[in-house]
Amino acid sequence: MAQDEKLTIAQIIEDLGVPPSTFHRWRATGKGPRAIKLPNGAVRVRRSEYERWIAALEEAA
Repeated sequence: MAQDEKLTIAQIIEDLGVPPSTFHRWRATGKGPRAIKLPNGAVRVRRSEYERWIAALEEAA
């Protein structure tokens, strides 16, 4: 079974084309994808979770 790639916030905001403040606001209000906070404070999002979140947004549109 392949390991699920972990994306950085920078990779996600580049893909979405939104400012960092927008993405952080989505996370703070519970509208962003579920994330993993590492012991060093860095945040990562599993690719599968990111794709699930995007698909849910498409269904809601």
